[in-house]
Amino acid sequence: MSNDFDPDWHTATRGVRAGEHRGPEGEHSMAIYATSSYVFDSAEDAAARFAGEAAGNIYSRFTNPTVDAFGKRLAAMEGGECCVGTASGMSAILSTCLATLEAGDHIVAAHTLFGSTIGLFNNYLSKLGITTTYVAPDDLDAWASAITPQTRMLFVETPSNPLTEIVDMAALAEIANANDCLFVVDNCFCTPALQRPFDFGAHVVIHSATKFIDGQGRCLGGAVIGDSDIVGDQVFRFLRSAGPSMSPFNAWVFYKALETLEVRMRAHSAAAQTLAEWLEAHDNVERVFYPGLQSHPQHALAARQQPGGFGAILALRVKGGRAGAFKLINGTRMLSITNNLGDTRTTIVHPATTTHFRITAEERARAGIDDGVVRISVGLENVEDIIADLKPGLA
Repeated sequence: MSNDFDPDWHTATRGVRAGEHRGPEGEHSMAIYATSSYVFDSAEDAAARFAGEAAGNIYSRFTNPTVDAFGKRLAAMEGGECCVGTASGMSAILSTCLATLEAGDHIVAAHTLFGSTIGLFNNYLSKLGITTTYVAPDDLDAWASAITPQTRMLFVETPSNPLTEIVDMAALAEIANANDCLFVVDNCFCTPALQRPFDFGAHVVIHSATKFIDGQGRCLGGAVIGDSDIVGDQVFRFLRSAGPSMSPFNAWVFYKALETLEVRMRAHSAAAQTLAEWLEAHDNVERVFYPGLQSHPQHALAARQQPGGFGAILALRVKGGRAGAFKLINGTRMLSITNNLGDTRTTIVHPATTTHFRITAEERARAGIDDGVVRISVGLENVEDIIADLKPGLA
C-alpha cells in the first residue's frame, strides 16, 4: 500500500488526499506531466535507473508522475499495495492474463462476463493455449468441479453485466486459495466507493476507469490493483514491454475524478434504487434485475459485500421481446442510447444487439440475456425526470 496517507482514513478521504504529488511550484491541484521522456543527471544516473538500482522516471510508457499518482490514489482506496494504469479496461484484463498465465494454463470464469471479456478469452487467449471454462457465478460446486491441475485463475465480475448477478467473493477466495489459483475481480460496476474485493479475499482487482471512475464519459483507461509481486512486478513488467499505457492527461482526469467518486456513487445508487422500485411495479415490465431490490435472489449477499450501496446499473425485461425493448429505448428523449455506462448522464442500451452481440446466441441464453432485456446506467439527473423519460416507451 502507498505510504502517503493515514491508514485510518476512510475511502472518501483517501480519494481526496491519497497519492498527492506536489511539484516544486507548490501547486494544490496536481499538474499534468505531459512528457514522453526524462533527463538524467549523468550517464551513471541513467545506468542506475535502467538497472533498477536508483528510483526515478525512465520513459512514460511505464513511468510517469501523473499516472503514478492516479495509481497510488486508487490503490489506497481499494486497499491494495500498488496499481498499474493501462490504456483501457480491456487492456487491464489482457495485461493481467498475459503477465500471469502461460500456454497450457486454464481459467475458470463466470459465464456472465462482459461480452468483450468472453471474446478476449475465447478468440485470443485460446490462440496462446490458455483455455477457459465458464460456470454459473452463484454455483460454488460448479466452480470447484471446473478446476483442473492446469487451472491458474478464477475470474469474475460482481455485479455482472447486465443482469447484476452477485458472486460470493469470500467463498470463491477459499476455492482459489485451496487450489493455488489467482482470484481476479472486475470491480468496475461498484468501484471502491461501494465495495472492496480485497476485503473478501481477492488477489487482483481490475477496473475500466472509463466508467464510474471517470464518471463523465471523457477518457479511456484501465487499472490493475494488487500486491507488489503480481502487479508491482509481473503486470508492471508486461506493461513496460508491451506498452498498453495510460496517457498522462487521462490519468489526471481519473485522479481528479476520484475526489468525488464516493459522493457520485452514493447518488447513483439512491437514484437507481428509486427507479428500480418504480419499474418493478410497472405492468409492462416482466422483471427488474437490481441488487437493491428484495426480489433480487442475492440481495442479502449484495448488502454484505457492497456496504456503500447497490450501484447504478439495473436491467429490466420488458414484455414484447425485442419489439418491446426497442419501443422503450426509442421512446426516450433525454436518456442517451449508448453502450457506455458510468456517466453522469443516464444511458440505455439493448445488450443482445450491442454489448453482447459478438458472443454466441447460446452464450447469451446461458447468461440470461434475451431480446427483452434492456440495461440502464442511472446517471445524476433528477430521478423523476428519468422516470418521465421512460414512461412513453412503457405505455
